[in-house]
Amino acid sequence: MFKYWLLILTTLPLLGCASLASKTSNDHLISYYDYQLYTPDAQATSLEQFSTSVATADVILIGEWHTHPAIHRFQSDLLTQLYHSSPQLALSMEQFSRDKQDIVDQYLAGEIGEQSLITQGNAWENYQSDYRALVEFSKSNHIDVIAANAPRNIVRCIGRKGEGYLNTLTSHQRSWVAEQINTEDSAYKSKFMASMHHGEPAQTTKQYAAQVTWDETMAESIVSYLATHPQNKVMHIAGKFHVEDGLGIKASILRRAPSLKIIVITPKTELTSTGNGDYQIHVLAPPVRYVKQENRIKAYHSIINQVNQLECE
Repeated sequence: MFKYWLLILTTLPLLGCASLASKTSNDHLISYYDYQLYTPDAQATSLEQFSTSVATADVILIGEWHTHPAIHRFQSDLLTQLYHSSPQLALSMEQFSRDKQDIVDQYLAGEIGEQSLITQGNAWENYQSDYRALVEFSKSNHIDVIAANAPRNIVRCIGRKGEGYLNTLTSHQRSWVAEQINTEDSAYKSKFMASMHHGEPAQTTKQYAAQVTWDETMAESIVSYLATHPQNKVMHIAGKFHVEDGLGIKASILRRAPSLKIIVITPKTELTSTGNGDYQIHVLAPPVRYVKQENRIKAYHSIINQVNQLECE
C-alpha cells in the first residue's frame, strides 16, 4: 500500500469538501455499477450524443473516485464509444508514470505478459479490477497508452522536502517530471490549501508542491503527445480533484497549449448547474469511510507514521 499513502494524504480530505446541491435523481441508479452522463447544465445525454458533441475536442479529462465501479465502467464504455467514433485516439493514465512508459509499450506490443506489466510497471493494486479493461481494449485496438504521471517516490519526496528536491535528481530522473512546476497563487492552490486541515503551513506548502507536480507532469505528457500526434484525441483519467472545475490538469495544459480544446467530466452524487463547464457523471455516493472520529484519527496517524518511515534519497 506504500504507493497509495501520499495519494491518500493529499486527496482523501478533498472528497467531502464541496457542498453539492440542486437537482438530484437516483431513480436510474440502482447499483454501484450504474451511471448517467449529464451536460454541464444538468441535461441527460448518451455516450453517442456526447461523442458527437465533443468531436472537435483535443483532450477529454475524466475525474474519478478511485475504485468506484460505476466510474470505471463509464471510462471503459466511453473509450469504446470514442474509438468507434474516431479511431485516432490515445488513452492517458494517471495510474502509470513516465519512467514506466517502456514497460507499458512492451505490454501493448505483446512482448511481456500482464504480470510483468503489473510488477515492473508499478501498477496500482486495483489495476486488475479497475484499469485492466481500458488497457486491454487499447491493446486490442492499437491505441497508444500514455504513462502520464510523475513517479510516486519523487512526488512523495517533494511532499516531504519541497520543490527543491528536484534539484537533487539526475538529468534522466528529472525528465520524468514536468519541466515547469507552477506553485504560484491560483484558484487551484486556494482550493487545495482550504482542504488541508492538518499540519503546519510550511509542510502544507510542500504537499501542494507535490500535488501540483502530478498535475503539471500529466499535463505536459498530454501536450507532448499531441505535439507529435496532432491528429489524435486524448482521453485522460485521473482523480477527481485533479480535473474538476477546469483547474489542475486543464489549467496546466492550457498554459502550455492555449489553443487545445479540453472537455472535463466530473463525478457527482448530486447534479449541479454551476456553469463551470464540466460534464457530470452521476453515480451513487461512495460509502462513508468513517463514522467515528476516533477511527478517522487513528487511520490518519497510522498512515502518517508509515509514510514517515520511508526515506528520500
